[in-house]
Amino acid sequence: MRRTALLAAAATLLGSLAAAPAAHADGPYGQGLDHCAATAGGALACHFDVAPGTYHVTVTLGGETAGSTAVGGETRRALLAETVTGAGETVRRSFTVDVRDPEGEPTGPAGSPGLDLVLGGAAPRVTAVRVTPAPAARRLFLVGDSTVCDQPGDPYTGWGQQLPAHLARGIAVANHADSGESTVTFLANPALFDTVEAAIRPGDPVLIQLAHNDKQTDAATYRANLTSLVERVRARGGEPVLVTPIVRRWFNTDGTLDNGTALLVNGLGVDHPAEIRALAASLGTPLIDLTALTKARVEQLGPEASKALYLTTEKRDNTHTSVRGATEYAALVAEELRARDIVPDRQLR
Repeated sequence: MRRTALLAAAATLLGSLAAAPAAHADGPYGQGLDHCAATAGGALACHFDVAPGTYHVTVTLGGETAGSTAVGGETRRALLAETVTGAGETVRRSFTVDVRDPEGEPTGPAGSPGLDLVLGGAAPRVTAVRVTPAPAARRLFLVGDSTVCDQPGDPYTGWGQQLPAHLARGIAVANHADSGESTVTFLANPALFDTVEAAIRPGDPVLIQLAHNDKQTDAATYRANLTSLVERVRARGGEPVLVTPIVRRWFNTDGTLDNGTALLVNGLGVDHPAEIRALAASLGTPLIDLTALTKARVEQLGPEASKALYLTTEKRDNTHTSVRGATEYAALVAEELRARDIVPDRQLR
């Protein structure tokens, strides 16, 4: 189907959407494009009136002409990477989505109820979207700060926002990271770890990256807080994974990041990555050393090219990542999930 024809067909749905039956959580439903409408930018926006929970989504991509389609949804999450289809070719891709309330940051805006998808990309070609409840699907929980969370506004993007595109059908990212949080506040606020804890089921991985905002947390308190998080995850049958924080883009004159600002040493001299590494070893907890991985990448790019990973140009911000930076860092996390068998190969793209 030519792009103009696709958009025209989608546009005709606008008049019928109001009369379309509401989507129900006991589906499947949405076999075609009956819950979708064309956007001004050429993408398709699809809405499904479902309750919070986990859902399998299957998209049929392709058409008469070549296409390139990516799928996002909810609060700017990347759900399916750009997928190329040749002329006359159709393919099916499936993934699992965590629908929650609020849909983004736990202390942020509620967002819109239900499941929202955006099927865009360089040349979107979509013929069907199918959504099916998946109450037994695994969830990979994220506990973190603003470098991890589902950021509501461009250009800010957390690596947890890009991670869903690396997961296949059967496991969904449940990103409970929240801007401004430390180990102290994540434990103190019932909307944060208490909510995660109540939702954990046996076998669910829980990735914990908290350091950026522990600026005045002493070493003993920091270790105790992380230990509490690990033990409470284990008590629920979950699988805790400690993650060292992403580096700040703060170069020395020799082109390295070997300084306390870049490597997250706080105002009391607490070396957060070192504390996390030691604690992971003592507790027997899997470790993703994202500090080391991101340090290597930033140093490889150098002072100028590495600006594209952060919001240096846009916001003079060397802590928070751009879409590109979050995408690269999510890929690093996904590789570690595979290498350490935290998520099996069949559930990773």
